[in-house]
This record gives sequence, structure tokens and C-alpha cells, in this order.
Amino acid sequence: MTTCVVVKKDNQVAIAADSLVTFGDTRLSNAYEANRKIFRIGESYVSLAGTAAHFPVMRKLLTEMGEDCRLGSREEVFETYSKVHQILKENYFLNTKEDEDDPYESSQITSLIANPYGIFGVYSYREVFSFDRFWGIGSGRNFALGAMYAVYEQDLSAREIATIGVQAGVEFDKSSAAPFQIYSLELKQR
Repeated sequence: MTTCVVVKKDNQVAIAADSLVTFGDTRLSNAYEANRKIFRIGESYVSLAGTAAHFPVMRKLLTEMGEDCRLGSREEVFETYSKVHQILKENYFLNTKEDEDDPYESSQITSLIANPYGIFGVYSYREVFSFDRFWGIGSGRNFALGAMYAVYEQDLSAREIATIGVQAGVEFDKSSAAPFQIYSLELKQR
């Protein structure tokens, strides 16, 4: 799975992710492929958790959306990922089925976004959250969340807190491994 985190503190946002890819019981570490779980779309950095198939599809899809890919607010992220859902169904044959009683079709995607306007999380039914402090996704998220919670009030930057979060995931989650990627940027006023 993975450990991906986003942090917002003072005037900075940061996003970090580990680099391990797994296929069932098989681990594909960075030694065999440069696994990049964070990609840039305009001013935004996007990371995903879940199947490895999501990464090339979402990177291509979001890039090709051009001006229609707007990620600067909770509402814009929702609109963009709603369009993404339709494109995933029509062009990439997305299997939308999870549970029989689901209220909506699933996009099967869990994503974090960091950009100059904030940090956002997107879940499979296109639920969008705008976080005020930090968040994590993937199998290592609980370790990361605990570590970031423990240090958030200390005199540390968003980048330093994100580093601590992903390091905790890498240390304790069997499906996360170093090295990790990290990006940080300054917030802008809208």
C-alpha cells in the first residue's frame, strides 16, 4: 500500500510519500524501479493510495484535462474529481462496484492534494476534505497521523512534520519503504 501525508502550518504546505509498490505478497522497491507516488499538475502536487494502476491513469487524465483540472479549493477539487469519475468510467473502464448498498458509484481512488491554496483529501465517493493541519492516507497513515499529531505543536515547519509522518509510516508499516518524496510550497491568499 503506501504512506502519503499532507501538512499545513504557518504559511507552508507540504506533501510526502514513500516509494514502495506492492503486488500481493511481492514488493517492488525503489531499487528496481523509481516509484514516484507524487506527481505535479499545474500548481498542485497529487498523491494516491491504492492500486498501482491508478498512478499512470490519473497522471495522464489530470494532465490532459488542462484548464478543466482545477484544484484550488474544496469545491474545485470536487468538480474536477466528479469529471474524473466520468472519464474513468468511459475511457478507462473503471470498475465502480464496491458494496451492494453503496449510495454512489465508487471512483476507487483515495488522493491527497497540496497546493498554494491548501491541503485536500479525496475519497472514493468523491468526498472532499480541506484540512487545516495535516492528514494521511494509505496503509501507513495511522503511524503517520500519530507521529504528526505528537510533533505538530512543536517549532517545526510543515515540511519537517511531513517528513516525520512519512518516516513513521516507513518505520512501522510493512507496505511502506524509503526513500520518500517530499515537496513543500508557500500558501497564497485567494
